[in-house]
Amino acid sequence: MSRYFTQDHEWVDVEGDTGTVGITEFAQGQLGDIVFVDVPEAGKTLSKGGDAAVVESVKAASDVYAPVSGTVTEGNAALTDSPALVNEDAEGQGWFFKLTLSDPSELSGLMDEAAYAAFVAKQ
Repeated sequence: MSRYFTQDHEWVDVEGDTGTVGITEFAQGQLGDIVFVDVPEAGKTLSKGGDAAVVESVKAASDVYAPVSGTVTEGNAALTDSPALVNEDAEGQGWFFKLTLSDPSELSGLMDEAAYAAFVAKQ
């Protein structure tokens, strides 16, 4: 499995042609206590950089963008009852959705862990 990051602070874990998407620890820390997450439903087609989900915190609401294009296969239903999972484990159990990648070459425009760490250090 490979993990990639966007400048908008989304991550995607890729295994085969399946990607699992969420927001980074940095992003959840900036948002504060998460109170609501709206994830896309299975079957929805997403375009790279397009709106994919919404996350609301006590501080603000924020759009979550698709790091790659694809078709959603699953939304994380656990976030409906427990949006705080994003705060507790943003890069694990707090994932937002899974999708089947339609163009794996889009991954080449994303950052690896080292590049993302350097990017966040400048924030």
